[in-house]
Amino acid sequence: MIYLQNLLENPVETVSLTAIIDTALCVGAGGSTGSLADKPLMRMANGKLLIPGSQLKGRLRHECEKLARGLGWPICESPTAETMCPQLAGFSDQDKAKFNRSDYWIEADQRHHCLICQIFGNPALASRVLVDDLICDEDPDNLPEVLRPCVTINRRRQTAEDKKLYFLETSPPNAELKFEGSLHFQPNCPDYAKALILSALPHINALGGSKSAGLGWLTWHTPKDIKIEDDIWSKLLPKGVE
Repeated sequence: MIYLQNLLENPVETVSLTAIIDTALCVGAGGSTGSLADKPLMRMANGKLLIPGSQLKGRLRHECEKLARGLGWPICESPTAETMCPQLAGFSDQDKAKFNRSDYWIEADQRHHCLICQIFGNPALASRVLVDDLICDEDPDNLPEVLRPCVTINRRRQTAEDKKLYFLETSPPNAELKFEGSLHFQPNCPDYAKALILSALPHINALGGSKSAGLGWLTWHTPKDIKIEDDIWSKLLPKGVE
């Protein structure tokens, strides 16, 4: 049963995010119509550009996993469901034993889940942090269609494939477009989640496709008044580590 009065006692904590695109952006929507590009940009119904929250959430999870492993925490193998908590298929009994610890126990689920799954969820546990789409508020009429010709490369022969020309739609280069959204930390989200995510965010230097070709590079801006207490940071240290 849901008690509405309890929702007011444990409000959702929201942290706003702003991404300034330093280069052209290519977040494609395969199968979209209304453009000459083979891979048009993703847009809202009103034509405004967006970066899907699912893409940002996936990148955040990946970076948080790297940080947690670097700190010495055992972390499951995403994104395959069978190798994630609580199944851990393919893990040896010795490795599985590393996950049977008190700080991995979820009372509501009656099973163990690693630090990352406790934040971002898995097939057996709902995510405790919600990620908004990042939306550019610039008037679509001020953003001309930019098409970038590309060719498919044969990796074995290191040459261009015949008849494999295609076009990507990108945002205007060097326009410093601003994409805004928010992170929403649910009441049952671990208190170390905000510290870990905000530490991982600067490691995401680009989003979208063709990053190696210089597309999608960005700079993050977060509120400067966010304060995280020392005891929260200390929770990210595995027990026995000073």
